[in-house]
Amino acid sequence: MQKKLTITMNEQVYEGLHRVIGRRKISRFIESLVRPHVVDQDLEAAYQRMAQDEAREAEALEWTEALIGDVSDAPR
Repeated sequence: MQKKLTITMNEQVYEGLHRVIGRRKISRFIESLVRPHVVDQDLEAAYQRMAQDEAREAEALEWTEALIGDVSDAPR
């Protein structure tokens, strides 16, 4: 459920948000910045759920294995 919030800020910050982030995107931007500070997250449980997703883990392994060529000592 969404809730509406009215906040007050400096005019320069307000104008910068509109210029850089864009109209109709500011709420999402502010929420993404604030969420980690105010919503409890059980990271260990989240990591365990991610590890149980076999398709995701296989894709992650494939991706990391493909990176090994990026760090080899072979001249380019």
